[in-house]
Amino acid sequence: MTTLGQLAAHVGAELDAINETDSEIEIQQVATLDDAQEGEIAFLFDKKYRKFLQVTHASAVILQERYRHDCPVPAIITSDPYLAYARIATLLNKPMRANGKVHPSAVIDPLAKVDSSAEISANTVIEKGVMIGANTLIGPGCVVSEGAYIGDYSHLVANVTICHHVSIGKRALIHPGAVIGSDGFGLARDNGAWVKIPQIGSVQLGDDVEVGANTTIDRGALKDTIIENGVKLDNQVQIAHNVRIGENSAIAGCTGVAGSATIGKRCMLGGGIGIAGHIEIADDVTITGMSVVTKSIREEGSYSSGWPVRETKAWRKTVAKVHRLDSKK
Repeated sequence: MTTLGQLAAHVGAELDAINETDSEIEIQQVATLDDAQEGEIAFLFDKKYRKFLQVTHASAVILQERYRHDCPVPAIITSDPYLAYARIATLLNKPMRANGKVHPSAVIDPLAKVDSSAEISANTVIEKGVMIGANTLIGPGCVVSEGAYIGDYSHLVANVTICHHVSIGKRALIHPGAVIGSDGFGLARDNGAWVKIPQIGSVQLGDDVEVGANTTIDRGALKDTIIENGVKLDNQVQIAHNVRIGENSAIAGCTGVAGSATIGKRCMLGGGIGIAGHIEIADDVTITGMSVVTKSIREEGSYSSGWPVRETKAWRKTVAKVHRLDSKK
């Protein structure tokens, strides 16, 4: 059990107590303001949820200084409640740890090197030349192909496919159905038919990378596809061959990045974005959801191209006006 005082110390924040014993309140879990019960800590980071503050049943709330006097329960005061919530939630919800066991149904090639502390779950296949680091957890139904490397403390949740000679750094979290190292979409035309181009590069994932469910990262055609340290990819993201994504960038679901595109450091891409191939995006760029990027972005900042939804009649009128623009020249 973790006390409120310990949580405040953990995030380096002030505890605003109502009673002298509030620091000893036991906190079991995090919850939303409107659903929280005794033994749970809630958070307020968006003013539209302020209406729930006065009626919350939480034992404590994480909030900013400006809401201190509106809070009827003990509070953890911080300039960034969302970040504090993330750190507290992580402390209260420990990730799964490897137990050093190998399930009888797992198939491990004798030429693979699996650290004795790693856990290999049911129906997993590990081929020759694979190296799996300390305290790594390989969930059920995974395939780790020839010559692949997986670093310490990584976790493949279930049904993950790691193709041949892919390299994955430490503390990776790879969600169900992800495929890393599949062939890139490399084809040449021959009189109307397609000739497949062998994809002889691989994929390199840095440390602390997270890959969402059913996300695909293609291997390079000649050079490797590279995902740098701290990158976070949401579900159903497509990363094509020879893409490079800079450290600590984050990409939301259903975004597609075409071949040989380069995305800088600390970029944030919304959902449903299309990134054309062979372009460069600078560091610290934000691109809002449903945008289409066809040219390089050279300067940091926020960029958009998707139109927000409108009522159908208004949308049709707008489109009609746009199509008439050329006729008025």
